[in-house]
Amino acid sequence: MQLGGLLLVCLLQAQLGTRWTRGENRTPPERSVLTRTSPQRLRGARSAPSPPQGGRLDITFLPDNMSHIVEDSQRYYSWQSFGPDDGRTQDLWIDLDSLHTSQVRIHGILSNAHRQAARVALSFDFPFYGHYLRQIIVATGGFIFMGEITHRMLTATQYIAPLMANFDPSFSINSTVRYSDNGHLFVVQWDKVRLKDREAEGAFTFQAALHRNGTVVFNYREVPVPVERINSTEHPVKVGMSDAFMANLPSAHIADAKQRTIYEYHRVEINTTTIVSGSAFEFTPLPTCLQHTSCDLCLGSNLTSGCGWCNTLQRCSDGIDRLRQEWLDYNCPEEAEGACEDYYPQSPEESTLSSSSYSSAAPTSSSAKFRDDVVTGEPPEHTRMTENAAIIAGVVGALVLVVALTLLAVYYINTHPTLAPPFYLMQRRSNNYWPAMKFRNQDCPSGYGEVELTGHEKEGFIEAEQCC
Repeated sequence: MQLGGLLLVCLLQAQLGTRWTRGENRTPPERSVLTRTSPQRLRGARSAPSPPQGGRLDITFLPDNMSHIVEDSQRYYSWQSFGPDDGRTQDLWIDLDSLHTSQVRIHGILSNAHRQAARVALSFDFPFYGHYLRQIIVATGGFIFMGEITHRMLTATQYIAPLMANFDPSFSINSTVRYSDNGHLFVVQWDKVRLKDREAEGAFTFQAALHRNGTVVFNYREVPVPVERINSTEHPVKVGMSDAFMANLPSAHIADAKQRTIYEYHRVEINTTTIVSGSAFEFTPLPTCLQHTSCDLCLGSNLTSGCGWCNTLQRCSDGIDRLRQEWLDYNCPEEAEGACEDYYPQSPEESTLSSSSYSSAAPTSSSAKFRDDVVTGEPPEHTRMTENAAIIAGVVGALVLVVALTLLAVYYINTHPTLAPPFYLMQRRSNNYWPAMKFRNQDCPSGYGEVELTGHEKEGFIEAEQCC
């Protein structure tokens, strides 16, 4: 009897262990976790046909308040911090009040909105993580979105954030978002903005300065509340920079559908305890593989390491940048394993010359005559004149035909104005047709309004509609 009971207990334990193991191996179908994606892991997957696992950020199911600290490798930027007593702090601050009113713009939409973002066109190409950008998106929440594709989760990746938090410039008439662009420096200043539902704690004034050479400066004039005390439940709180690459991967839930996925490959994160009134941070870009424009510079430069040359794209890269998907699609990891000599094969002329030089040791009369013909390669004079005359005659004939057709069309329109084709052209001869701009908002209380450009910009930026 005791032996039978013991056997029964052992059997139950074995079944429970099997079920526990199966449960551990299952992954929830709609869970996405942002984990650290280090450059070493990405380089280890250079030959993989798809982006590596890890660091994946599914913007469909990611909660708004999810954040994860990624250690900075100081591979893309170096920086210095300056305290209130440092003389460099005053030199870095850009006094917008001292500039002429024509040089400073108050963004009317952002200054009267909460959780809104608007696109701004720069007057120069700004290098960000080695990529030159001409348009950025300024948000009310104290950051600049640097991505090319806008989405709800602007706060997740691809940003420059002097102080990302839940600011509400619409609370006070004195709260504004101002910016200036002189062709060499772009400055955006969040002036006297207050935290949503914590307005009594004081107004923040800070700015981000983007220099044409890629240098970024964070300046803090007024910080009434320690940054570490700002609640990140309703809105992420971040200080620093981040970049990522995007990929369209097959959806696990819908057949034959693609899911946009963001991979954050690098983040600069500043210790928030060092941010006080009168402090500043200066970020200096480091050399990247993307700056090299030839194979010799790419593989031989002492400024960078780990670079490879993709002859198909004519691009130098280490495979870890926002163009990584294209790098993989064009089989660049395999090309990057080669040397520059592999991309510069000997031309046919050089091959002929070298072979002729090699055989010149004991030439015969016939072989010497053949070599001269190949080297000069000049056709007879009468043949060249005939070809030129044919080309000129063809061009003249085409021009005459175009002019004749144009005159015929004008004559037809004037003599038959009531027919459908002439009437259609006359109706639309005005140039006052401007494409409409389209805006979309998704879940306004939990995210930023998505801005989508389909036509001309109004005064350099797109105005997003207010959250309902």
